[in-house]
Amino acid sequence: MKDEGFEKESAREPVEEALIEGRNAVIEALRAGKPVDRLFILDGAQDGPIQTVRREAKKRGVTMKFVTKERLDQLSETGRHQGVIAYAAAYAYAEVEDILAAARAKKESPFIILLDNIEDPHNLGAIVRTANLAGAHGVIIPKNRAVGLTAAVARTSAGALNYTPVARVTNLGKTMEELKKEGLWFVCADMDGSTMYQLDLTGPIGLVIGSEGDGVGRLVKEKCDFVASIPMKGDIDSLNASVAAGVLAYEIVRQRSFKMGGA
Repeated sequence: MKDEGFEKESAREPVEEALIEGRNAVIEALRAGKPVDRLFILDGAQDGPIQTVRREAKKRGVTMKFVTKERLDQLSETGRHQGVIAYAAAYAYAEVEDILAAARAKKESPFIILLDNIEDPHNLGAIVRTANLAGAHGVIIPKNRAVGLTAAVARTSAGALNYTPVARVTNLGKTMEELKKEGLWFVCADMDGSTMYQLDLTGPIGLVIGSEGDGVGRLVKEKCDFVASIPMKGDIDSLNASVAAGVLAYEIVRQRSFKMGGA
């Protein structure tokens, strides 16, 4: 398959999560290609170096948050942030192709978990852990409106980030279209879907999980082939995103095992 069809970035190699403070330091980090997950800029600042920071961040698809000086002072470790603070990722990202290669190496149909708008690092870490234990070949996350591979994610994953590649893409829907060319089908979790037990979740599959509050976005949901609901008997109407991912991931495991004649 051609690598250029996919958007690049992926994860296994640990790097130290760094708090980068100051205009020149942040500009150099961006130009050096460091995987910056979060960038905080003083709201209203318009001078030359700040414009350079914004331009370099925009080139690389880094999400910028404009905050008050008080917020920057809270985040700062040195007291010399100059209106700019960036957080570099705790792990390097991988490529989508790495995930497909992992499936080919095991001679298995690809099983990928895709996350839409997951902003809680504990949810992301727990899902990466589940992905590893359920035999998923990797996880795909979007660059925008989503948490990256922070130190908190690494801790919550309980070491799973050392073994499970995590790719980060600019456009989740476009990546799904490319993966469909590789034979993948997509199922997303939604209360309005068919009960997961009624769906055939075997074969090459991508499991799409959305945030607790908003669920899977409309444009991403439209790319899915199936919508699966989880039977619930209680008095509340939704599960934590990482729990929902675990339930559906293990339904995929169950169906695959049954198809192969396993226990």
